[in-house]
Amino acid sequence: MAVLSFVQRNLLRSKFFWHFVCFAFFIHGQQGFAQEQEEIETFDLLMPNVLPKKAETYFCTPIRIDSDTDYYLVGFVPNATMETAHHMLLYGCEEPGSDEEVWNCGEMAVKDPSLKSAEPCKKGAQVIYAWAHDAPALQLPPGVGFHVGGRSKIQYITLQVHYASVDRFAGGLRDDSGVFLKYTTIRQPKSAGVLLMGTGGRVSANSVEYMETACKINEDKVIHPFAFRTHTHALGRVVSGYKVSRVNRRDEWKLIGKQDPQLPQMFYPVANNLTLSKGDTVAARCTMVSNRNWVTRIGMTGADEMCNFYIMYWADSRKGVLDQKHCFSSGPPNYYWDTEDYLMNPPIDASQL
Repeated sequence: MAVLSFVQRNLLRSKFFWHFVCFAFFIHGQQGFAQEQEEIETFDLLMPNVLPKKAETYFCTPIRIDSDTDYYLVGFVPNATMETAHHMLLYGCEEPGSDEEVWNCGEMAVKDPSLKSAEPCKKGAQVIYAWAHDAPALQLPPGVGFHVGGRSKIQYITLQVHYASVDRFAGGLRDDSGVFLKYTTIRQPKSAGVLLMGTGGRVSANSVEYMETACKINEDKVIHPFAFRTHTHALGRVVSGYKVSRVNRRDEWKLIGKQDPQLPQMFYPVANNLTLSKGDTVAARCTMVSNRNWVTRIGMTGADEMCNFYIMYWADSRKGVLDQKHCFSSGPPNYYWDTEDYLMNPPIDASQL
C-alpha cells in the first residue's frame, strides 16, 4: 500500500520537523492548559507536495495509525490559508477511501484525471476536525481526546483539502496544506466526538431561506457539548444550533451556539453549559440571503452552498461517543422545522446575531 503509517511518517519526516507544544487556541473563551512536553507530541498530516491544477479540486491523503498503540488527539494546528484552501476536513476511518497516497475526493467537484476518485473513507467515516476562513488552532479541554488507533474504530485518518484557488501553483509551486496533530499515548478519561448537522436543498433567487435540520438522540449516552462550528459558503448570514427538550408539554429550546459563518470558521465555545441525552433533539438552522438571479443549490463548489453545524462534545470514555455521527435533512423546499410536530415555537432570534 502507498499509505504510510502514523509511525512511519513520523520517522520519515523527523529530520525536517520538530515537536512543539505551545500554540494559540480559543476554547471556553480563554487560553487553556498545555500538557507537559514529554506527554504531548506532534504529527504533521500534510498534503505530500501536491499540485492542484484547477480551482474547486478536492484532494485526500491518508495515514494508517498503529493498531498496537492507543493514541489520543488533544489539539489541532492548521497549516493553510483561506486564499488557497476553501476548507479542510479530517475524517476518522475504519478503512480509507483509497490505498493511493493522494486521490480525488469531491463528489461532483472538479477532478484531476490523473488521479483515482473515491470517498474520504470506504468504511466508518466520522469527522474529527474541520477548518476554514483562517480559523486558529484548537486545543481540547483537559482530559478530553479523540481515541484513535489501538482498540478504537479509527484506524486511519484522512485529510481532505478543498482548493478554492490554484493561482499560487501556476509556476509549479506545490502544496503542503494540512494539520499538525497534537497527540498523547496517555489515556484520556473523556472521549471526544463530533456530531455533524447539515441539509440538502436549495436557495431561491433573491430570497431569504431557512435551511433547517433536526435529529433525536436515541442512544443511552450523555454527551457534553463544549464547542461548535458553523459552515456555509457566500450566502450564509447566521447559523444556529439548539437543544430541544420536552418540558411540561412544551418544547424548551436552549442555545448551543450561534455565529456568523463569514467569520473565521473555528470551533467556538458553546453558549450554554448543557448535556444531551436520550430523548433530546438537536436542531440547527442556516439563514441564507441571496441577491442572485438564479437558484443556488447545496453542492461541493464555492458557487454552490453548504449548511453545516458541528457539535464537538465529550462523553465518559467508559460508554464512548455516539454511534450517530451525522444528522441531515433534505432541506428546503421539502423540510423545515415545522415539518416535525415536536419542533414547535422555535426562538424568534434563531436568525439574529
